[in-house]
Amino acid sequence: MPANFRKLLFIILFAALLHGCGSAPRFTSRTEKAHTTETNPPKENLDVYKNYPPLEIVYGTASFYADKYNGRITFNGEVYDMNEISAAHPSYKMNTIVRITNLANNKSVIVRINDRMPFREDRIIDLSLGTAKELDFVKEGLADIKLEVLKWGE
Repeated sequence: MPANFRKLLFIILFAALLHGCGSAPRFTSRTEKAHTTETNPPKENLDVYKNYPPLEIVYGTASFYADKYNGRITFNGEVYDMNEISAAHPSYKMNTIVRITNLANNKSVIVRINDRMPFREDRIIDLSLGTAKELDFVKEGLADIKLEVLKWGE
């Protein structure tokens, strides 16, 4: 085998190896929006949990997340829509149903956990922008809340 041919073969194999080692993106495009009806399950009527007795009650601080993650894939595989009602928690199982009450104004909303958030000692849950609007704390950015687990996820 001629030396030039071996060099060319080595370069091609090396380039193929490097190309195969690249990580795949979680979401393929920032310009195109994902079709949420194809990826996300049909919206569940969470009002059915309104009269469920709480299985666990936790008090703490909630924050919200929006633009940076809008259109990206959540931990459970759904496409995050910042204007919908959803939440991220550091440890609760996916699809856990919780009631969040803003202690400053007593507004509450029932939400399903569909994402993870990093553990932070000063926060117990991250809510979507839509949820923060329902609870009326967008301007403040943070809210003291009561979190009631109504149904554990599976």
